[in-house]
Amino acid sequence: MEDKKHNTHKEWGKSTKAVRSGLNRSQFGETSEIIYTTSGYAYATAEEAEARFAGESEGYVYSRFGNPSVRTFEERLASIEGAEDCRGTATGMAAVFASLMCQLKAGDHVVSSRALFGSCEYILSQLLPKYGIKTTLVDGCDIDQWKKAVQKNTRCVFFESPSNPTLEIIDIASVSEIAHQVGARVVVDNVFSTPILQNPLKLGADIVVYSTTKHIDGQGRCLGGAILGRSNWIKEELVPFYRNTGPAMSPFNAWVMSKGLETLELRISRMCENAIKVASALESSSNVARVIYPGLKTHPQYDLSKQQMSSSGSIVTFEIKGSREKAFKMLNALEMIDISNNLGDSKSLITHPATTTHQRISQKERDILGISETMVRLSVGLEDPKDIIQDLKQALKNI
Repeated sequence: MEDKKHNTHKEWGKSTKAVRSGLNRSQFGETSEIIYTTSGYAYATAEEAEARFAGESEGYVYSRFGNPSVRTFEERLASIEGAEDCRGTATGMAAVFASLMCQLKAGDHVVSSRALFGSCEYILSQLLPKYGIKTTLVDGCDIDQWKKAVQKNTRCVFFESPSNPTLEIIDIASVSEIAHQVGARVVVDNVFSTPILQNPLKLGADIVVYSTTKHIDGQGRCLGGAILGRSNWIKEELVPFYRNTGPAMSPFNAWVMSKGLETLELRISRMCENAIKVASALESSSNVARVIYPGLKTHPQYDLSKQQMSSSGSIVTFEIKGSREKAFKMLNALEMIDISNNLGDSKSLITHPATTTHQRISQKERDILGISETMVRLSVGLEDPKDIIQDLKQALKNI
């Protein structure tokens, strides 16, 4: 039974939407959402089953197609994002792949920024060409390169902003305008910003994708992804692909993500406060060659980040002076911060991109992207910032 009292109000703030939107209470009136762990659904009559499968009546038919727990999460995230609709997926990479493949065919062209997470780069440069879809990679911060790369048969434009791990900020409004001139749709991976800090749809993008594993869960529990956009696009293009290829989110994971959304704004706010303190402290270290953080005035796109984002995020990337061995020595000397390739967690996590998240990318490509052997990516968590900084300081002294 849909809870009419808690239907989303457009005038609600994000914090309220994160707690109240998408509620679908049962007849028992529970305060915490139910987990509907069912694969299938029963029908009162054969005629009702026929009508549901034909799309002539509302209701669920199979949890690969839709599930009440997943729907609660989808509606809640869409409300926060300001999107018309949403579909949850099993992982973030399932969201990226489905958002592209549902609308591409042989002969189509995609333009993407070169600065990408390793698996995203694999989809664009290795997988899509197998289906006869060509991809052109550009320097995402160079608007002229976007203009030159877009063609008459360009159907999609894809990029991360900020990018992983070099935190490049792409001008979403300008790139969207270029793409729309040839009728291409703009897909933005917004995982580093979250819907709390940046809303690409308001800046001109058509589709937003997330790995909800990151900040939305934010506590290292479950995998998940999400695709958001206009209702007609989701219904006409995404849903047929989604239903028939099976990247659906599980009901339990959807429940975890829904609960994660309730505290997302609070966690992101604290992480951002911590991150700027950590970034500033790292700038003063004699063993750090460079600090990359959108909130520092030394960032190349500092002004653009202030226009697009309400805060600078939880990720700080920096380079150690010396060699990869010194970077490893620093990582191994950390006493509190965990070495992990995940991010957006309540715990501070650090990784060496060249040998983990971006290890499958060639050395030549890493050089172009600026992913050096001494670069590390720090996901700043919820610990006391003094403790995070102290752990980094003592580890840096070891090199």
